[in-house]
Amino acid sequence: MNDAPLHRPVIGPMTFQAEQREALPIRPPSARRPVECGNLPFVIRRDGTWLYRGSPIQRKELVCLFASVLRRDAEGAFWLQTPVERGRIEVEDAPFVAVELDWRGTGREQNLSFRTNIDQIVTAGPEHPIRVAHDLLTCEPTPYLHVRAGEGALPVEARIARAVYYELVALAVPEMSQCRRMLGVWSCGRFFPLGELPPGEGG
Repeated sequence: MNDAPLHRPVIGPMTFQAEQREALPIRPPSARRPVECGNLPFVIRRDGTWLYRGSPIQRKELVCLFASVLRRDAEGAFWLQTPVERGRIEVEDAPFVAVELDWRGTGREQNLSFRTNIDQIVTAGPEHPIRVAHDLLTCEPTPYLHVRAGEGALPVEARIARAVYYELVALAVPEMSQCRRMLGVWSCGRFFPLGELPPGEGG
């Protein structure tokens, strides 16, 4: 994440000061809860673009700053939260996009690392699984990467970009998973299914 010095942006009811971010005291669990600021005029579009009052935020440093205080609550809602205040924002799909793939090794020894649109590197594995969702009408697959945990069962994820997904498919191998013949990828010793193989395919 880019740690370049920033000016002090004031966004609606919330104020974020980059220079003081590292100096904020660690509050004990009994500390006062952040003040609720309601709904903030932010939208994260499906392509990863951050909007403020309908206009794209052009400065990547600012996007990275906001991304660092992004949280997901137990109900699945997204918030921008500092130690003193927080506000709910709209996210069309996943808040991040995995835009680049790097791999090392082969087979069960393979490690897959993804770069997100905020330049965070996440290596798929037991703590950062890959999942594939399918559209109910078209059955089109949409893959996601676990970036970090949320406050409940739903994590903060990155949608894997289509071009990167095709790279995964090119690396995929057949394996048995939950008694089904699946095509998927290995990373950090864990197999991640991408799709089921038709009968007779995959050797």
